[in-house]
Amino acid sequence: MSARPFVVLLCLAAAGTLGGCAAPHPYDYTNFRAHPPHSILVLPPLNQSTDLGATYGWLSTATQPLAELGYYVFPVEVVDTFFKENGMPTAGEMHQAPLERVREITGADAVLFVTLEQYGSKYQLINTATIVSVRARLVDTHSQVLLWEGHGVAEQDSSGSGSLLVDVLGALVAQAVNSQTHPAHQLSRTANQNLFHSPTQGLPYGPYSPKYQREP
Repeated sequence: MSARPFVVLLCLAAAGTLGGCAAPHPYDYTNFRAHPPHSILVLPPLNQSTDLGATYGWLSTATQPLAELGYYVFPVEVVDTFFKENGMPTAGEMHQAPLERVREITGADAVLFVTLEQYGSKYQLINTATIVSVRARLVDTHSQVLLWEGHGVAEQDSSGSGSLLVDVLGALVAQAVNSQTHPAHQLSRTANQNLFHSPTQGLPYGPYSPKYQREP
C-alpha cells in the first residue's frame, strides 16, 4: 500500500487565497497596459534549487500556459540554442543579455525572467514532499520597464496511514517512483497555474485570446 499524494497550493504573492492566508492586493497593471506585449521570449530560469535538472525541467512546462493566455511564445529550445551559440552558455549569462539586442534580433515584445527558488523532492522516514517555487518578471524589450511579476508555488506531500510500517513502505515506494518520474516536473504545471492565473495577481490575457483586454 503506497502513500496517497495530495497537492497543497500555497498562498503567496501570485497565488489565490486559501485557508487562513490574507488576500493579496490587486496587482498594478499600469505598465502592462501601457506596453501590452504580443510575443514573449522565455529565458532558461536561474536555478537556486539543489536539483541540477531544474532549469530545463521547468522550462519544458513554460510554453503551454503562456500560449493558452493568448501570447506568441518563442520556442524555448530554439531560444536556448541561439544564446548558447552566441557565447552565453548558462542561464545567468542569458539573463544579462541587453534587451535592446534581444528585441533587434528576435523581435520579441517582452522577455520573461524566471528564478526557481525550490524544485525537487525531500525524503524523510515516513514522508516524501515535493515542492516547486517559481518567481517571474516580465520586462518590455523596448522601454525596459517591468510589466508584471509574480510568484507561484505548489507542493505535493504524502499523507500518513496511521501505521508506521505502512508509512515507511509507502515512503520507500514513493522515493523509488519519484526517482524514475521526477514529480517536480509535473508539479511545475501546478506552480505555473498559480503563477500565471491568480485572479488578482496573474498575467493578463494576451492579444490572441478571446478574453483579451478584459480587466485582470
